[in-house]
Formats: sequence, C-alpha cells, structure tokens
Amino acid sequence: MTLNKVPAKDRDSFTEHLQKSRRILALCGAGLSASSGLPTFRGAGGIWRNREATDLATPEAFEADPALVWQFYSYRRHMALNAQPNPAHYALAELAQRRPEFVTLTQNVDGLSQRADHPASQLHLLHGSLFDVRCTEFICDYKEQNFTDPIVPALAIPKESSEPLPSARDTTGAEASKSLINAIKGAKPAEGKEDLDISNADIPMPKIPVEELPHCPRCKTGLLRPGVVWFGEALPTKTMDAVDKFVEASNIDLMLVIGTSAQVFPAARYVWEAQSRGARVAVFNMDKEGGKKGLRKQDWLFHGDAGILLPDMLKPIIGDISAHGAGE
Repeated sequence: MTLNKVPAKDRDSFTEHLQKSRRILALCGAGLSASSGLPTFRGAGGIWRNREATDLATPEAFEADPALVWQFYSYRRHMALNAQPNPAHYALAELAQRRPEFVTLTQNVDGLSQRADHPASQLHLLHGSLFDVRCTEFICDYKEQNFTDPIVPALAIPKESSEPLPSARDTTGAEASKSLINAIKGAKPAEGKEDLDISNADIPMPKIPVEELPHCPRCKTGLLRPGVVWFGEALPTKTMDAVDKFVEASNIDLMLVIGTSAQVFPAARYVWEAQSRGARVAVFNMDKEGGKKGLRKQDWLFHGDAGILLPDMLKPIIGDISAHGAGE
C-alpha cells in the first residue's frame, strides 16, 4: 500500500464498520504527535545528547543526576508547548463528541490531545503528563499542574550566541566594538534568536546546581520531578481501572491503534482484549511491518501519517475538520 493512500476496498469496508460502531477504544502512541513535529524518542531516533532517552526516564537517573534529567524534560516541555495539535488530535476529539462510548488511552505525555479539546472524561493518560509536577519527599504529597516555560530560570533553553558583526552605519568602530564585547561575554541575544538544539551533544549545556532546580513550594526541601511514569514505576491505578472497566463492560466494536506498535505490555493486552470482545482493529502507523503484527484478515493497516490518514478515514462520522487549528 502506498504511503498515505488507502485502497478503495479497505476504505469502503472500514467506513461501513465505522458507521455502525458505537463502543470504540483508541490506543495512541508517539506517532500521533510526530505529525506535530515532536520527536518520538523511540527506536533509532531515541537519542538525546548521545544518550538513550529511555535511560533518562528512570528514578535512578533522577537520583544520580537530577539536573540532567530536568534539562531533558524541560526540553520536552518546551517543545510540546511550542507545538500545535495536528488534525489527528482534532479528529479523535471530534469523534469523542460524536460517540459517547468512545474512549482514548494515550501513552503520550505532551498535552496535545487536551489542547485539542478532547473530552477529559474520555481521555486516559497512561504515562502521565509533562505538565504535572510533584514533590519527591516521601512525607510530602504536593502536586500541581505547571505550564511555565521554563519552570525555573536555570532551565531556560539557551539561545543562539551573539556574533560580532560589522556595522553598516557606524564608522567610528563603536558599534563593532560593542558587538564584539557582547559576543565574548555571551550577552543575551536579541529577540528573534532561535533556541539552540540541546538534544545535540555538540551544543554546550550549562551544569545546573541542585539548588537552582525546581523545589517544592510546600515543604521547601524536596525537589520537584516531572509527573510522568518512569521505567520501573507502576502505571496509574486509576487510569488502568477506568480503561479495564470500559473494556469489561460489553463488547467492543472497533479498536484504533494510532502511532504505536502496541507490542509491549500493557498496550498489547488492550488490543488482545478488544479483539476477544469482538473488535476489529484499525492500525494507523508509519511503520508498515511493525504495524501489521497481530492483525487478522478482518483488520486494517493504514500505512502513513496519522495526521493525514485519521481525519480522512473518520470523516464519515466527524465531517470535515480542516478548519480546526487554523491560524494557530
């Protein structure tokens, strides 16, 4: 199948099934937000400053070097806040409005589904959110939502350095001298300078003292940490219980698997359980080989960009959503 092209036979069979589907479960992964320009931090691209991104997403990494881990997550927060929901986010949000028995389980932590106005009661966050923070002190239960970028001044993304430039107007040498001094001192660059890509290990990054990292405003001693689920930590019980309750309540008509291979626990379990409850599965994935694992004859693989394919394939229910996000 050609990238982003759906054979007429598959389109027709999917549309017919979609229109009669009422109980629908969606499982979303990093590929959903890739269309918004966010890195997936999966597979060959999962490197940050020559480190496996997954090595930074552990309690042990935070204990060993909280500054480095916070720099990684501050970078991700900054990227997410500067991205926009793409048409696939809006398509899922619109489907939730049209189908009250539609539930989305997302592995993404970027907040883009929420910003697309996906109904909160139909959106479950499996891995938490970049914009939740909580205290690490055992005796302190402080937590909050925080969208400040940077969360503390020390975590600001460095900008392009000032460069010494000749003056087109001044002939005394004063402006050129000032430009040189500013460059040597690393003066704050003028507005319009672009962020440096600190995911590149060749870009110098300051060593931040622990006292300049985010601290708990309640207990005053504990470090704050990102409210995401790290490797080795338990998945949120409330989220798991809510999705399990939905799955076990009745048969499922359709399962949408978007931007994830769904080959590891617990993602794989939800696909299997949906299939056991009668669901046909539709996979939207850029990885053709990984996407088709576990699919049966009656299921579908739509190979391509979810931001293009999903709104198109859901159009019989949600209509034309091309106006969503215009001008953002």
